[in-house]
Amino acid sequence: MNKIMLFLLGLLILGACSSDHAQKTPKEVKQYSIEQFMDNETIFGSSFSHDYSKILLGSNISGTYDAYTIPVEGGEKTALTNSTSTIRPISFFPEDDRILYTSDNDGDEIYHLFLRNEDGSVVDLTPKEGARASFYGWAHDYKSFFYGSNARNPQFTDVYEMEIEGFESSMLYQNDEAYNFGGISNDKRYLALTKSINTNDSDLFLYDLSAKEIKKISEEQAAYQPADFSTNSRELYYTTDKGAEFSYLKKYDITTGKHSDVLKKDWDIAYAYFSRSGKYQIVGINADGKNELSILNTESNKQLDFPVIAGADITSVNISKNEELMTFYAGSSRSSSNLYLYRLSDGSFQQMTNTLNPAINPDDLVEAEVVRYPSFDGLDIPAIYYKPKNASPDNKVPALVWVHGGPGGQSRVGYRPRIQYLVNQGYAILMVNNRGSSGYGKTFYQLDDLNHGENDLQDCIEGKNYLASLPYIDKDKIGIIGGSYGGYMVMRAMTHTPEAFKVGVNIFGVTNWIRTLRSIPPWWESFKDALYLELGDPYSADSTRLYDISPLFHADQVKNPVMVLQGSKDPRVLQIESDEMVAEIEKNGVPVEYVLFEDEGHGFVKKENQIESNQRILEFCDKYLKNTSELKE
Repeated sequence: MNKIMLFLLGLLILGACSSDHAQKTPKEVKQYSIEQFMDNETIFGSSFSHDYSKILLGSNISGTYDAYTIPVEGGEKTALTNSTSTIRPISFFPEDDRILYTSDNDGDEIYHLFLRNEDGSVVDLTPKEGARASFYGWAHDYKSFFYGSNARNPQFTDVYEMEIEGFESSMLYQNDEAYNFGGISNDKRYLALTKSINTNDSDLFLYDLSAKEIKKISEEQAAYQPADFSTNSRELYYTTDKGAEFSYLKKYDITTGKHSDVLKKDWDIAYAYFSRSGKYQIVGINADGKNELSILNTESNKQLDFPVIAGADITSVNISKNEELMTFYAGSSRSSSNLYLYRLSDGSFQQMTNTLNPAINPDDLVEAEVVRYPSFDGLDIPAIYYKPKNASPDNKVPALVWVHGGPGGQSRVGYRPRIQYLVNQGYAILMVNNRGSSGYGKTFYQLDDLNHGENDLQDCIEGKNYLASLPYIDKDKIGIIGGSYGGYMVMRAMTHTPEAFKVGVNIFGVTNWIRTLRSIPPWWESFKDALYLELGDPYSADSTRLYDISPLFHADQVKNPVMVLQGSKDPRVLQIESDEMVAEIEKNGVPVEYVLFEDEGHGFVKKENQIESNQRILEFCDKYLKNTSELKE
C-alpha cells in the first residue's frame, strides 16, 4: 500500500549523462487553448449488463462525472444521470438494468451508495447523514453485495452485507481495531484484513466469520496487501515485500497454513485477481512508471495472447461473468485512455471510445520519457520528462519541476491534460519521483521517513539543476508546481530555499503540519498511527520539528511569486491552510495569487473549474516566469 492511501496501479530509460534531448530537431507545433484540452473526455469503469448488451461507465463529457452506457456492439453513449455532483458508477445489477453508483457532496468525501432504478428514480441506500460508505463487491451468488460504513462510529469502518431483495443490511464484522478491508471469500466465510504498522509495513489477518476468530497470517514484518481469494475459497493470494525490495505474489493455504511463492518480477506486483470461475488470473506490474499486464489462462497455464496497441499503457481489465468478453483501457502520454472490448473466443478487439478532442493533433503532443539524474548524495532519482517540441539551444524554454502527491505517491507515464497544456504552451515539465516515492523498492520508499521537506526537497532542487544543465532550458526560468503533498513541497521550497525557484504553484498543499495531522478525517483512523510514525506525532515533542518544516511559520522568507489553488470542501487540507498562507505572503509584498473553488474538494473534478485553474496557472507562469525579462524591461 502506498503511504497513507494509495492510492492504487516500454519507454527507454535515459540517464542524465546519456540524454540525447539536445539532438532532437525542434519542431513548431500548433498551440491549443485550455478549453480544447479540457474538451477531451475522461472515462472510467466497465461493468457489463446482465445480458452482455451494454457496458456501464463514467464520463465527464457533460462537464462533471455522470453514468453512461455504451452498446457492446459499439455506438453512442446514453446518459443515465445528470448531476451537478460527481457520480461514480459502480456496477449493473446482476439480473436487470438497475445500477449502483457512489457520490459525495462537491468533494467532501462523504460518499453514499445510490441505487438508480430502470425508470430513472434514485434511492440513497446508505442515507445516514455524515456517514460514508464504500462498495466492496458483489457476493459470488449475486444475491447481495458487501460494503463498508462508518455509520456506527466515525473512526471505524465496519463490514456490511446488503441483500438485493428488500435492501436490508446486516453487519458482518464490527471493526473496533481499525483494520482495513482486503476482501471476502466466495463462500462468505473469510475476511482478509490488514492493519498498518507504519506507512511501509502492515500485518495481514484472516477473520473466520463462522468461528468469529481472527488469525494473524503475515510472517516477518513487511508490507502485506491482500490480492484475491481463490475461487474455491481455500487460498488467499497476497502481495508482500518480505525479504525483497519489490512486492511479489504469494498465496496462503487456509487449511494447512502454508505460504507459497506464486510470482516474482523485477518491479512491484501492484495487484492480482481472478475472473469469476478462476479461468483467468490478471496481474498488474508497476514497471518504472508504466503498467505491465499479465493474464494467465489457469487451465492451460499459458499467457493470454493479448492485443498489442503501440505505445499504450493497458489498465483496468474486466472480464465478464461468462468469461467470453473482456474490457480494458489503453492510453499513453499523448492520448487519453480509451475503452476497448476484447472477445476471448476469437481474439478480436475493438476500440469503443475516442476520448481525445478531434481538434487536437496527437503529433503536436509530447511523448513522456523516463529519465534519471543524480541527487546531492549520488542517489539516482527517477522522473517523467516532457520536452516541448519547439525547444532548442536557439529557443530556450522555461521549465517547471512537478512534485506528486502523497507522501509516497508516484508520477507515472500517462496522459494529463494540464501537463500537455503547459508543454504545448512552451514549458518543459520534469515530474520528479523524489526519495519516498512508491514503485522503486522499499529502501527508496522509506528514505523520507521523518525527513519530509529536507532530503526529498533536495531531490527536487537537483531536478531543477538537471533541467538547468540541458542546453535548451532557460536556467533562469525554472519554477516548481505540485498538489497536496506536492503543494507542501512547493511551499517548503519557497520558504526554506527561497532563491531556488523563480515561482511556486501550490495546489491544495499542506502548510501547517501540526493542524493537518490533528485534523485528519475520522475515517482515516486506520492510518493515523502509521502517519504519525512517518511524519511525527503532533501531540508530542515531534511538534517542534513539524513546526520547523511547516511553511506557514516561515512565510516571511518567501521572496518569489506564489500561486495557491484550493477547494473549500477539502477534508484533507483545510481551506484555512491556504487562507493563512496567502495572508502571510501578502505581508511580504511578494506577488501572490489565490484561486478558491467553493464547490471542490481535494482535487478539482468539474471541467469549468479545471479550465479556470489551468488557465490561471498558465497566466501566472507566463507573467512571472516566462516573461520575466519583459517585466524587468
